[in-house]
Amino acid sequence: MHVKKVSLLLLLLALTLLCACAATAPAPGGALPQLVIGSDNYPPYNYTDENGFPAGVDVALAREACRRIGYEPVFRLIDWDQKDESLQNGEVDCLWGCFSMNGREESYLWAGPYACSRQVVAVRQDSDIQSLGELAGHRVAVQISSKPEEIFSAGTDPRLPAVSNIYCLLSMEDVVSALRKGYVDACAGHAAALTAQLQRTDTPYRLLEESLLRSEIGVAFAREGDTALRDRLHTALAEMFADGTIEKILAEYGLDPADALGGTTGE
Repeated sequence: MHVKKVSLLLLLLALTLLCACAATAPAPGGALPQLVIGSDNYPPYNYTDENGFPAGVDVALAREACRRIGYEPVFRLIDWDQKDESLQNGEVDCLWGCFSMNGREESYLWAGPYACSRQVVAVRQDSDIQSLGELAGHRVAVQISSKPEEIFSAGTDPRLPAVSNIYCLLSMEDVVSALRKGYVDACAGHAAALTAQLQRTDTPYRLLEESLLRSEIGVAFAREGDTALRDRLHTALAEMFADGTIEKILAEYGLDPADALGGTTGE
């Protein structure tokens, strides 16, 4: 059984067919040019391992993609709420941290999509809340500058009733802590990241069956940034998608490739 990846692969290859990939020019002294990648602490996509080194799904993907295009990846933790400033002032070359493309297609130069993201709502195991419609009048925690913050703040999703308060917190750890301590009645975030943090803190929880959003994730460069570099990275990701590398890395970090790649299982 293999994951069917046709639709997402076509999206990746659409731009690839337009790209001409020249050989990477080495930096002075023979060193590889660097790609400075900005992200926050967002397990299982980006985090620091027990030895103090960058780790996670996106870190593994970045290392392999950079190897293919002849770059050295440099991982830099940033304040995600200030991500656009970090990109514009040259602190980082790109944003690579489970970043949803939907609704932001014209705001950045994108390499991807390379996977899918599912935004969900979690409640405590003993909560009476069973559906999105039952969030009315309740307190919800989200990570600042995230898709769930955008969705709850916009108030345009007909499935979502008015909640009493939306708490926008700095990190997913803070979001889960608010639920664990009873400061909020529900929290929302990317399914894999939210689940990983809930399990890490031994918080008894369950996910509501309805998803807030299913979106595509990619690597964001500044809109006026290096188009050639973006194109080369896009091509590398397309190749990694086609040869099964992305599927393998997702599985290594405990993610379901069928869900994360937006496909279904089949022969």
